[in-house]
This record gives sequence, C-alpha cells and structure tokens, in this order.
Amino acid sequence: GCGFHHVSMRVRDLDTSLKFYTEGLGFVERFSWGQAPQRTVLLDTGDGNYFEISQGNPQQVYEDGAFHHIALRADDCDAAIEAARATGAKVTLEPRDVKLSTNPPLQLRIAFFKGPDGEVIELFQDEVS
Repeated sequence: GCGFHHVSMRVRDLDTSLKFYTEGLGFVERFSWGQAPQRTVLLDTGDGNYFEISQGNPQQVYEDGAFHHIALRADDCDAAIEAARATGAKVTLEPRDVKLSTNPPLQLRIAFFKGPDGEVIELFQDEVS
C-alpha cells in the first residue's frame, strides 16, 4: 500500500525556511544530507508525516513554484511502481536503493513517476516511515 510521506520544496534561503518551519510551526529536523548549496533537510511535522526542504538557486524563480514533488510511503516500492505504470504513469526513475549520508545513515528504496497532469510523485520505502 501507499500513504503520504512528505512534500518537497526548493527554497531560496534554507536557513530562513528552517527557522520558519521549526520555530514558527514546531517541525523537528530529523535528517539532513548534502552540503550548501545542495543541502536537503527532512522535517518531522509531528504527526508521522514529513516536510522536505532543499536549497534551491536563490537567483532562480522556478516556473513550477517552490513545490518540487510529493512523496508517498510505499510498503513495496517495486509493486507500487508497477501498479502506477499499469495505470498510465510515466516512470521517470526506476526503483533503486539509496543510502543517504545522514546521521544515522538512512537506507531507502525510491522511484519517481509523473501523474496524469505531470505532477511529480516519489515512492519512498524506508525503515523509519
């Protein structure tokens, strides 16, 4: 099965956004990876769901807005991508294993596809979601 895992945003100033979402909304930093200007942080919203913020190019206005993709929890990433493909999804990244250099390291299996209107959806299978 699948369920909501996180929404991903590209922001112009990561530090400002982190302060806003942690101090203003009470989210808690759970994982981060990469170095500036490529840093990404996964924030726990407090209800078992997450908010992912990545440092974007501060000089660029993204035509599709700040929101980058939504991620769905997947019990079985491979089965979920095949079900999506069977209903017409355009797979943009086949399932693959990824180890994020977080502390502690986070082992994932992910895949990406586009929905009917071009929306970008990630399937996210891990041990902690």
